[in-house]
Amino acid sequence: MLEVQNVSKSYRLYKRPMDRLLEALPFGGSWAGEEFWALRDVNLSVERGEILGVVGPNGSGKSTLLQIVSGILQPTVGQVVTKGRIAALLELGAGFNPEFTGRENVFLNGEILGLSRQEMERAFPSVEAFAEIGNFMDRPVKEYSSGMYVRLAFSTAIHVEPEILIVDEALAVGDAIFANRCVKKFDELKERKVTVLFVSHDLGLVKRLSDKAAFMLNGRVAAYGMPNEVVNRYVGHVLEREQGGQREIGGTHRHGDGASRVLEVALLDAKREKAASVEPGDPLIIRVRARAEKDLEQPVVGVLIRNRLGIDVWGTNTRVEGVDIGSVRAGESFEVEFGFDCALTRQDYTLTVATQYPEGYSQDWLDDALAFTVVDTRELAGLLNLKTKVEWRRIGDGL
Repeated sequence: MLEVQNVSKSYRLYKRPMDRLLEALPFGGSWAGEEFWALRDVNLSVERGEILGVVGPNGSGKSTLLQIVSGILQPTVGQVVTKGRIAALLELGAGFNPEFTGRENVFLNGEILGLSRQEMERAFPSVEAFAEIGNFMDRPVKEYSSGMYVRLAFSTAIHVEPEILIVDEALAVGDAIFANRCVKKFDELKERKVTVLFVSHDLGLVKRLSDKAAFMLNGRVAAYGMPNEVVNRYVGHVLEREQGGQREIGGTHRHGDGASRVLEVALLDAKREKAASVEPGDPLIIRVRARAEKDLEQPVVGVLIRNRLGIDVWGTNTRVEGVDIGSVRAGESFEVEFGFDCALTRQDYTLTVATQYPEGYSQDWLDDALAFTVVDTRELAGLLNLKTKVEWRRIGDGL
């Protein structure tokens, strides 16, 4: 269990290093630096066995939060309540002595976390197998590549039997094979009721792994809740910043510069009736109606289907499909229909739509504008229900 209760963290910023020294002297006068709050009134709660993903732009306070939860930093205000052994994998380079070998660092970290030598000897073969760094295990870690280092650090952190695991963006330096192995390990940790707090810029990973998510902005929690909704708000904020928008983050997951506005989104079946549930193979139409708020040249309309975890399944737009809408006058409405046969497996899905400029900037973007369900008597793996033709034949002896 992990609770962050009204945590704030402030620093003083000085124009010159000398000012910090002069302020400490009784006769040095007033050299007070500027007060900077890296965190402000942060409240989070993660239950046993839950995974909390933290997203946000650089400088938003994510790493400071993890350092406070890990006990590396002390909060200026508030407190962190934890129950259980904490293992942390923070910025690359922290926690290992570069002069020690990988083997020595593994045993040292185990002892720091309170494990006996015998316990670490039992755990070491699993650490070594997961890290897969071969003969480098007995070489000084200063000779490691960043990928080797993080593989060993992550493997050590997950094999010291933590009740709470804290992971910063360090996993980003791993290759695809290692990343897939880590995803499977996170699933295993969840089954073992290990509480996980991790920071990542991989939004798909946050949606895939997290039970909850937090969006940090300017040292505060700007959004907290279901991963799909939180990630949508973060993406909306990023697009607003890129386009120079100044609007506050809203609760509708809608963003864009307003040059056009989506009026209606509908999923239609073969009879052109609105459908909330469909079957594999059904012909479907996504209809998007929008209105130009100013004169537009070649506006683009796009659609995106996501699964219940918020993972992008399929998307396209009029530009990709070679459709030129042309010029649209202010006040004029236009309608686009995307027709396709349903090739999805039995799951719940959402539909996101957008109107954009040809360069890709959003005019009006609606995350999860509507939801629909694919029903099927067959239980297939994955996301796609491909038309499959199966043939078989008996092969005689000796062939």
